[in-house]
Amino acid sequence: MQNKHWENCLSIIKSKINFQSYITWFKPIKAIQFKNKTLTLQVPNKFFYEWIEEHYLELLNEVIIKVLGNEGKIEYEISKNEKLNSESNKIKEVVINKKNPKSKFDNLNKKFNFKTFISGKCNSVAKAAGKRISKSPGNNPFNPLMIYGGVGLGKTHLLQSIGNKISKNFNLSVYYITSEKFASQFIDALKENKLKDFTSFYSNIECLIIDDVQFFKGKVKTQEVFFHIFNQLNLNRKQIIIAADKSPVELEGLTSRLVSRFKSGLTVELEKPDYKTRLDILNNKIEEEGLLIEKDIVEFIAFQVDTNIRELEGVLISLLAHSTITKKSIDIDLAKSVINKIVKNTKIEIDIKYIQDIVSKYFNISIEEMKDKARRKEIVIARQVAMYFSKDFTNNSLKSIGFHFGGRDHSTVIHAVQSVNDMIDTDSIFRKSIKEINRRISVNN
Repeated sequence: MQNKHWENCLSIIKSKINFQSYITWFKPIKAIQFKNKTLTLQVPNKFFYEWIEEHYLELLNEVIIKVLGNEGKIEYEISKNEKLNSESNKIKEVVINKKNPKSKFDNLNKKFNFKTFISGKCNSVAKAAGKRISKSPGNNPFNPLMIYGGVGLGKTHLLQSIGNKISKNFNLSVYYITSEKFASQFIDALKENKLKDFTSFYSNIECLIIDDVQFFKGKVKTQEVFFHIFNQLNLNRKQIIIAADKSPVELEGLTSRLVSRFKSGLTVELEKPDYKTRLDILNNKIEEEGLLIEKDIVEFIAFQVDTNIRELEGVLISLLAHSTITKKSIDIDLAKSVINKIVKNTKIEIDIKYIQDIVSKYFNISIEEMKDKARRKEIVIARQVAMYFSKDFTNNSLKSIGFHFGGRDHSTVIHAVQSVNDMIDTDSIFRKSIKEINRRISVNN
Protein backbone atom coordinates (compact mmCIF):
# COMPACT_ATOMS: atom_id res chain seq x y z
CA MET A 1 0.00 0.00 0.00
CA GLN A 2 2.78 2.45 0.94
CA ASN A 3 4.51 1.92 -2.41
CA LYS A 4 1.32 2.69 -4.32
CA HIS A 5 0.76 5.90 -2.34
CA TRP A 6 4.35 7.03 -2.86
CA GLU A 7 4.23 6.21 -6.58
CA ASN A 8 1.13 8.41 -6.87
CA CYS A 9 2.99 11.16 -5.04
CA LEU A 10 6.03 10.79 -7.29
CA SER A 11 3.96 11.02 -10.45
CA ILE A 12 2.66 14.43 -9.31
CA ILE A 13 6.07 15.61 -8.08
CA LYS A 14 7.69 14.60 -11.36
CA SER A 15 5.33 16.89 -13.27
CA LYS A 16 6.06 19.84 -10.96
CA ILE A 17 9.88 19.97 -10.92
CA ASN A 18 12.72 19.52 -13.40
CA PHE A 19 13.93 16.01 -14.14
CA GLN A 20 17.39 16.44 -12.56
CA SER A 21 15.90 17.64 -9.26
CA TYR A 22 13.46 14.73 -9.30
CA ILE A 23 16.27 12.19 -9.87
CA THR A 24 18.53 13.78 -7.24
CA TRP A 25 16.08 14.40 -4.39
CA PHE A 26 13.05 12.15 -4.82
CA LYS A 27 14.12 9.03 -6.71
CA PRO A 28 16.33 7.77 -3.81
CA ILE A 29 13.45 8.00 -1.30
CA LYS A 30 11.64 4.78 -0.44
CA ALA A 31 8.22 4.31 1.15
CA ILE A 32 8.51 1.76 3.96
CA GLN A 33 5.18 2.01 5.80
CA PHE A 34 1.67 3.44 5.68
CA LYS A 35 -0.28 3.44 8.93
CA ASN A 36 -2.87 5.75 10.51
CA LYS A 37 -2.82 8.10 7.54
CA THR A 38 0.96 8.44 7.96
CA LEU A 39 3.33 7.59 5.13
CA THR A 40 6.84 6.73 6.37
CA LEU A 41 9.61 7.59 3.93
CA GLN A 42 13.20 6.40 4.18
CA VAL A 43 15.78 8.99 3.14
CA PRO A 44 19.51 8.26 2.66
CA ASN A 45 20.69 10.71 5.32
CA LYS A 46 19.86 13.80 7.34
CA PHE A 47 20.96 16.10 4.50
CA PHE A 48 18.16 14.76 2.30
CA TYR A 49 15.58 15.38 5.02
CA GLU A 50 16.78 18.96 5.68
CA TRP A 51 17.03 19.84 1.98
CA ILE A 52 13.56 18.49 1.14
CA GLU A 53 11.96 20.17 4.15
CA GLU A 54 13.59 23.49 3.27
CA HIS A 55 13.04 23.49 -0.50
CA TYR A 56 10.08 21.21 -1.22
CA LEU A 57 7.87 21.41 1.87
CA GLU A 58 5.09 23.34 0.11
CA LEU A 59 5.10 20.91 -2.82
CA LEU A 60 4.96 17.91 -0.47
CA ASN A 61 2.07 19.50 1.44
CA GLU A 62 0.13 19.85 -1.79
CA VAL A 63 0.94 16.33 -2.99
CA ILE A 64 0.20 14.56 0.30
CA ILE A 65 -3.17 16.29 0.63
CA LYS A 66 -4.06 15.20 -2.92
CA VAL A 67 -2.99 11.57 -2.37
CA LEU A 68 -3.75 10.95 1.32
CA GLY A 69 -6.31 13.63 2.13
CA ASN A 70 -6.26 16.52 4.62
CA GLU A 71 -5.30 14.27 7.54
CA GLY A 72 -2.32 12.77 5.78
CA LYS A 73 1.13 13.03 7.34
CA ILE A 74 4.71 12.18 6.45
CA GLU A 75 7.23 10.58 8.76
CA TYR A 76 10.89 10.43 7.73
CA GLU A 77 13.32 7.72 8.70
CA ILE A 78 17.05 8.04 8.12
CA SER A 79 19.79 5.42 8.22
CA LYS A 80 20.24 5.57 12.01
CA ASN A 81 16.49 4.94 12.43
CA GLU A 82 16.04 8.42 13.84
CA LYS A 83 12.44 9.51 13.38
CA LEU A 84 11.81 13.02 12.06
CA ASN A 85 8.18 14.08 11.94
CA SER A 86 6.65 16.66 9.65
CA GLU A 87 2.94 17.40 9.42
CA SER A 88 1.78 17.50 5.83
CA ASN A 89 -1.00 20.00 6.56
CA LYS A 90 -0.30 23.58 5.58
CA ILE A 91 1.64 25.62 8.13
CA LYS A 92 -0.86 27.29 10.41
CA GLU A 93 -0.87 31.06 10.80
CA VAL A 94 -0.17 32.48 14.25
CA VAL A 95 -3.56 32.94 15.93
CA ILE A 96 -4.12 36.26 17.69
CA ASN A 97 -5.23 35.84 21.28
CA LYS A 98 -7.40 38.91 21.79
CA LYS A 99 -7.62 38.31 25.55
CA ASN A 100 -3.86 38.27 25.91
CA PRO A 101 -2.26 39.87 22.84
CA LYS A 102 1.18 39.84 24.52
CA SER A 103 1.24 36.08 25.05
CA LYS A 104 4.62 34.70 24.05
CA PHE A 105 4.87 33.14 20.60
CA ASP A 106 7.39 32.90 17.83
CA ASN A 107 7.54 31.36 14.37
CA LEU A 108 11.31 31.06 14.11
CA ASN A 109 13.37 28.22 12.70
CA LYS A 110 15.17 26.78 15.72
CA LYS A 111 18.13 25.51 13.68
CA PHE A 112 19.32 29.11 13.19
CA ASN A 113 21.48 30.28 16.09
CA PHE A 114 24.65 32.24 16.77
CA LYS A 115 26.70 29.07 17.14
CA THR A 116 25.95 27.94 13.59
CA PHE A 117 26.38 31.46 12.21
CA ILE A 118 30.08 31.37 11.34
CA SER A 119 31.65 34.80 11.64
CA GLY A 120 34.55 36.42 9.83
CA LYS A 121 35.59 39.85 8.65
CA CYS A 122 32.56 39.87 6.36
CA ASN A 123 29.93 39.73 9.10
CA SER A 124 31.55 40.16 12.55
CA VAL A 125 30.07 43.63 13.17
CA ALA A 126 26.55 42.46 12.32
CA LYS A 127 26.88 39.40 14.56
CA ALA A 128 28.22 41.47 17.45
CA ALA A 129 25.31 43.90 17.11
CA GLY A 130 22.87 40.99 17.04
CA LYS A 131 24.32 39.53 20.23
CA ARG A 132 24.12 42.93 21.94
CA ILE A 133 20.46 43.29 20.94
CA SER A 134 19.61 39.79 22.17
CA LYS A 135 20.82 40.77 25.66
CA SER A 136 18.66 43.88 25.86
CA PRO A 137 15.96 43.96 23.15
CA GLY A 138 14.42 47.39 22.65
CA ASN A 139 16.70 48.98 25.23
CA ASN A 140 19.86 49.45 23.18
CA PRO A 141 21.32 51.98 20.71
CA PHE A 142 20.77 49.57 17.77
CA ASN A 143 17.03 50.00 17.35
CA PRO A 144 16.12 49.51 14.61
CA LEU A 145 18.87 47.20 13.39
CA MET A 146 19.11 47.25 9.60
CA ILE A 147 21.08 44.39 8.02
CA TYR A 148 21.74 44.44 4.29
CA GLY A 149 23.69 42.37 1.79
CA GLY A 150 23.40 40.29 -1.36
CA VAL A 151 21.61 37.00 -1.86
CA GLY A 152 22.78 34.03 0.20
CA LEU A 153 25.07 35.90 2.60
CA GLY A 154 23.26 34.85 5.78
CA LYS A 155 20.80 37.67 6.44
CA THR A 156 17.91 35.36 7.31
CA HIS A 157 20.19 33.14 9.41
CA LEU A 158 21.34 36.12 11.47
CA LEU A 159 17.83 37.59 11.80
CA GLN A 160 16.46 34.32 13.13
CA SER A 161 19.50 33.75 15.37
CA ILE A 162 18.80 37.07 17.07
CA GLY A 163 15.11 36.22 17.36
CA ASN A 164 15.79 32.77 18.79
CA LYS A 165 18.20 34.17 21.38
CA ILE A 166 15.68 36.82 22.48
CA SER A 167 12.92 34.21 22.61
CA LYS A 168 15.13 31.98 24.78
CA ASN A 169 16.29 34.71 27.17
CA PHE A 170 13.07 36.70 27.62
CA ASN A 171 9.35 36.09 27.91
CA LEU A 172 8.69 38.28 24.88
CA SER A 173 6.64 37.90 21.70
CA VAL A 174 9.05 37.52 18.78
CA TYR A 175 7.71 37.42 15.24
CA TYR A 176 9.60 36.87 11.97
CA ILE A 177 7.96 37.63 8.63
CA THR A 178 8.97 38.53 5.09
CA SER A 179 7.79 41.81 3.59
CA GLU A 180 5.83 39.92 0.93
CA LYS A 181 3.94 37.91 3.55
CA PHE A 182 3.28 41.09 5.53
CA ALA A 183 1.85 42.74 2.41
CA SER A 184 -0.31 39.68 1.71
CA GLN A 185 -1.68 39.69 5.27
CA PHE A 186 -2.42 43.41 4.96
CA ILE A 187 -4.44 42.86 1.75
CA ASP A 188 -6.36 40.00 3.39
CA ALA A 189 -7.12 42.22 6.40
CA LEU A 190 -8.48 44.91 4.10
CA LYS A 191 -10.68 42.43 2.22
CA GLU A 192 -12.04 40.92 5.43
CA ASN A 193 -12.49 44.32 7.13
CA LYS A 194 -10.02 43.32 9.86
CA LEU A 195 -7.46 46.11 9.53
CA LYS A 196 -7.86 47.06 13.19
CA ASP A 197 -7.03 43.49 14.28
CA PHE A 198 -4.07 43.47 11.88
CA THR A 199 -2.51 46.68 13.22
CA SER A 200 -3.29 45.70 16.83
CA PHE A 201 -1.53 42.37 16.34
CA TYR A 202 1.67 43.93 14.97
CA SER A 203 1.64 46.86 17.40
CA ASN A 204 1.72 44.43 20.34
CA ILE A 205 4.73 42.44 19.12
CA GLU A 206 7.78 43.02 21.30
CA CYS A 207 10.40 42.02 18.73
CA LEU A 208 9.41 42.39 15.08
CA ILE A 209 11.74 40.95 12.44
CA ILE A 210 10.99 41.91 8.83
CA ASP A 211 13.01 40.25 6.03
CA ASP A 212 13.47 41.49 2.44
CA VAL A 213 11.96 44.95 2.92
CA GLN A 214 13.06 45.83 -0.64
CA PHE A 215 9.86 44.08 -1.76
CA PHE A 216 7.80 46.88 -0.23
CA LYS A 217 8.75 48.69 -3.43
CA GLY A 218 5.73 50.33 -5.07
CA LYS A 219 3.29 49.11 -2.37
CA VAL A 220 2.28 52.56 -1.13
CA LYS A 221 -0.58 51.49 1.16
CA THR A 222 1.48 48.67 2.68
CA GLN A 223 4.34 51.09 3.33
CA GLU A 224 1.95 53.49 4.98
CA VAL A 225 0.53 50.95 7.44
CA PHE A 226 4.02 49.58 8.16
CA PHE A 227 5.25 53.13 8.80
CA HIS A 228 2.60 53.62 11.49
CA ILE A 229 3.28 50.19 13.04
CA PHE A 230 7.01 50.98 13.01
CA ASN A 231 6.41 54.30 14.82
CA GLN A 232 4.18 52.66 17.42
CA LEU A 233 6.71 49.94 18.17
CA ASN A 234 9.59 52.40 18.26
CA LEU A 235 7.66 54.73 20.59
CA ASN A 236 7.05 51.81 22.96
CA ARG A 237 10.75 50.79 22.84
CA LYS A 238 10.07 47.48 21.13
CA GLN A 239 12.86 45.90 19.11
CA ILE A 240 12.71 46.17 15.31
CA ILE A 241 15.09 44.23 13.06
CA ILE A 242 15.04 44.69 9.30
CA ALA A 243 16.88 43.12 6.37
CA ALA A 244 17.23 44.09 2.72
CA ASP A 245 19.44 43.38 -0.27
CA LYS A 246 20.70 46.98 -0.43
CA SER A 247 21.57 49.76 1.99
CA PRO A 248 18.70 52.14 2.91
CA VAL A 249 19.94 54.88 0.57
CA GLU A 250 19.96 52.46 -2.37
CA LEU A 251 16.45 51.09 -1.86
CA GLU A 252 14.12 52.11 -4.66
CA GLY A 253 10.37 52.66 -4.59
CA LEU A 254 10.17 53.32 -0.84
CA THR A 255 8.92 56.56 0.68
CA SER A 256 11.61 58.86 2.05
CA ARG A 257 10.03 58.89 5.52
CA LEU A 258 10.14 55.09 5.71
CA VAL A 259 13.77 55.01 4.57
CA SER A 260 14.62 57.64 7.20
CA ARG A 261 13.18 55.32 9.86
CA PHE A 262 15.35 52.48 8.58
CA LYS A 263 18.41 54.70 8.95
CA SER A 264 17.56 55.88 12.46
CA GLY A 265 19.32 53.01 14.24
CA LEU A 266 22.31 50.88 13.24
CA THR A 267 22.88 49.84 9.62
CA VAL A 268 25.37 47.02 8.99
CA GLU A 269 26.42 45.18 5.85
CA LEU A 270 26.98 41.47 5.31
CA GLU A 271 29.75 41.12 2.73
CA LYS A 272 30.85 38.15 0.65
CA PRO A 273 32.80 35.74 2.87
CA ASP A 274 36.57 35.58 2.43
CA TYR A 275 38.45 32.31 1.91
CA LYS A 276 39.02 31.64 5.63
CA THR A 277 35.37 32.22 6.49
CA ARG A 278 34.23 29.99 3.61
CA LEU A 279 36.58 27.27 4.86
CA ASP A 280 35.24 27.62 8.42
CA ILE A 281 31.64 27.42 7.16
CA LEU A 282 32.33 24.22 5.24
CA ASN A 283 34.26 22.58 8.09
CA ASN A 284 31.50 23.47 10.55
CA LYS A 285 28.83 21.97 8.28
CA ILE A 286 30.91 18.85 7.70
CA GLU A 287 31.50 18.37 11.44
CA GLU A 288 27.85 19.07 12.23
CA GLU A 289 26.69 16.36 9.83
CA GLY A 290 29.45 13.88 10.70
CA LEU A 291 30.81 13.74 7.15
CA LEU A 292 34.22 12.62 5.96
CA ILE A 293 35.66 14.74 3.14
CA GLU A 294 39.35 15.09 2.36
CA LYS A 295 40.94 18.36 3.45
CA ASP A 296 42.18 19.28 -0.04
CA ILE A 297 38.65 18.85 -1.47
CA VAL A 298 37.18 21.12 1.21
CA GLU A 299 39.89 23.71 0.45
CA PHE A 300 39.15 23.37 -3.25
CA ILE A 301 35.43 24.05 -2.72
CA ALA A 302 36.16 27.00 -0.44
CA PHE A 303 38.51 28.50 -3.00
CA GLN A 304 36.24 27.99 -6.00
CA VAL A 305 32.85 28.98 -4.58
CA ASP A 306 33.39 32.61 -3.61
CA THR A 307 29.90 33.87 -4.48
CA ASN A 308 27.81 33.34 -1.33
CA ILE A 309 27.16 31.00 1.57
CA ARG A 310 24.03 29.49 0.04
CA GLU A 311 25.89 28.28 -3.03
CA LEU A 312 28.76 27.07 -0.84
CA GLU A 313 26.46 24.86 1.23
CA GLY A 314 24.52 23.91 -1.91
CA VAL A 315 27.68 22.49 -3.46
CA LEU A 316 28.38 20.47 -0.31
CA ILE A 317 24.84 19.07 -0.21
CA SER A 318 24.89 18.22 -3.92
CA LEU A 319 28.24 16.48 -3.51
CA LEU A 320 26.77 14.34 -0.76
CA ALA A 321 23.68 13.60 -2.84
CA HIS A 322 25.71 12.56 -5.90
CA SER A 323 28.01 10.45 -3.75
CA THR A 324 25.04 8.73 -2.07
CA ILE A 325 23.21 8.04 -5.33
CA THR A 326 26.22 6.83 -7.32
CA LYS A 327 27.85 5.14 -4.30
CA LYS A 328 31.14 6.82 -5.21
CA SER A 329 33.52 8.64 -2.93
CA ILE A 330 33.78 12.43 -3.11
CA ASP A 331 36.89 13.40 -5.08
CA ILE A 332 38.20 16.47 -6.89
CA ASP A 333 36.64 15.47 -10.23
CA LEU A 334 33.19 15.13 -8.65
CA ALA A 335 33.62 18.44 -6.80
CA LYS A 336 34.66 20.16 -10.01
CA SER A 337 31.67 18.72 -11.90
CA VAL A 338 29.16 19.79 -9.23
CA ILE A 339 30.62 23.29 -8.90
CA ASN A 340 30.44 23.83 -12.66
CA LYS A 341 26.73 22.97 -12.59
CA ILE A 342 25.86 25.16 -9.60
CA VAL A 343 28.18 28.15 -9.81
CA LYS A 344 28.45 30.28 -12.92
CA ASN A 345 31.78 31.17 -14.49
CA THR A 346 33.91 28.95 -12.27
CA LYS A 347 36.72 28.79 -14.79
CA ILE A 348 39.30 31.25 -13.55
CA GLU A 349 41.87 33.06 -15.61
CA ILE A 350 45.30 32.14 -14.33
CA ASP A 351 47.21 35.34 -13.66
CA ILE A 352 49.91 36.35 -11.20
CA LYS A 353 47.43 37.41 -8.51
CA TYR A 354 45.65 34.05 -8.75
CA ILE A 355 48.97 32.20 -8.40
CA GLN A 356 50.00 34.36 -5.45
CA ASP A 357 46.70 33.53 -3.77
CA ILE A 358 47.14 29.77 -4.26
CA VAL A 359 50.77 29.76 -3.10
CA SER A 360 50.16 32.00 -0.08
CA LYS A 361 47.35 29.71 1.14
CA TYR A 362 49.51 26.61 0.63
CA PHE A 363 52.42 28.01 2.65
CA ASN A 364 50.10 29.77 5.12
CA ILE A 365 51.61 33.22 4.64
CA SER A 366 50.07 36.45 3.38
CA ILE A 367 50.54 37.89 -0.11
CA GLU A 368 51.86 41.05 1.57
CA GLU A 369 54.64 39.03 3.23
CA MET A 370 55.46 37.49 -0.14
CA LYS A 371 55.87 40.95 -1.66
CA ASP A 372 57.80 42.35 1.30
CA LYS A 373 61.58 42.37 1.79
CA ALA A 374 61.45 39.68 4.49
CA ARG A 375 64.27 37.14 4.26
CA ARG A 376 62.82 34.38 6.44
CA LYS A 377 63.38 31.06 4.71
CA GLU A 378 59.70 30.05 4.48
CA ILE A 379 58.75 33.41 2.96
CA VAL A 380 61.64 33.35 0.48
CA ILE A 381 60.69 29.84 -0.68
CA ALA A 382 57.02 30.80 -1.08
CA ARG A 383 58.01 33.90 -3.07
CA GLN A 384 60.32 31.88 -5.34
CA VAL A 385 57.65 29.22 -5.91
CA ALA A 386 55.08 31.89 -6.85
CA MET A 387 57.56 33.45 -9.29
CA TYR A 388 58.31 30.01 -10.73
CA PHE A 389 54.63 29.31 -11.46
CA SER A 390 54.05 32.87 -12.71
CA LYS A 391 56.68 32.25 -15.38
CA ASP A 392 55.28 28.80 -16.14
CA PHE A 393 51.56 29.66 -16.33
CA THR A 394 51.43 33.25 -17.59
CA ASN A 395 52.77 35.22 -20.54
CA ASN A 396 54.13 38.00 -18.33
CA SER A 397 57.70 39.12 -18.90
CA LEU A 398 60.33 38.55 -16.21
CA LYS A 399 60.27 42.29 -15.51
CA SER A 400 56.47 42.25 -15.09
CA ILE A 401 56.63 39.23 -12.76
CA GLY A 402 59.25 40.96 -10.62
CA PHE A 403 57.07 44.08 -10.46
CA HIS A 404 54.18 42.05 -8.98
CA PHE A 405 56.48 40.83 -6.19
CA GLY A 406 57.36 44.13 -4.58
CA GLY A 407 59.09 45.72 -7.55
CA ARG A 408 61.90 43.20 -7.84
CA ASP A 409 63.98 43.08 -11.03
CA HIS A 410 64.12 40.36 -13.70
CA SER A 411 67.37 38.85 -12.33
CA THR A 412 65.58 38.01 -9.05
CA VAL A 413 62.94 36.12 -11.01
CA ILE A 414 65.58 34.19 -12.94
CA HIS A 415 67.30 33.26 -9.67
CA ALA A 416 63.94 32.18 -8.15
CA VAL A 417 63.12 29.88 -11.08
CA GLN A 418 66.56 28.29 -10.96
CA SER A 419 66.35 27.78 -7.18
CA VAL A 420 62.99 26.05 -7.47
CA ASN A 421 64.28 23.77 -10.24
CA ASP A 422 67.30 22.86 -8.11
CA MET A 423 65.11 22.01 -5.10
CA ILE A 424 62.79 19.92 -7.30
CA ASP A 425 65.81 17.85 -8.39
CA THR A 426 67.22 17.36 -4.88
CA ASP A 427 64.32 17.41 -2.42
CA SER A 428 61.55 14.81 -2.78
CA ILE A 429 59.25 16.48 -0.21
CA PHE A 430 59.58 19.83 -1.98
CA ARG A 431 58.91 18.08 -5.29
CA LYS A 432 55.60 16.76 -3.92
CA SER A 433 54.70 20.27 -2.76
CA ILE A 434 55.32 21.68 -6.22
CA LYS A 435 53.19 18.93 -7.74
CA GLU A 436 50.33 19.70 -5.36
CA ILE A 437 50.49 23.47 -5.96
CA ASN A 438 50.55 22.82 -9.71
CA ARG A 439 47.39 20.71 -9.34
CA ARG A 440 45.63 23.45 -7.35
CA ILE A 441 46.51 26.10 -9.90
CA SER A 442 45.46 24.09 -12.94
CA VAL A 443 42.43 22.24 -11.53
CA ASN A 444 39.96 24.81 -12.93
CA ASN A 445 41.19 24.82 -16.47
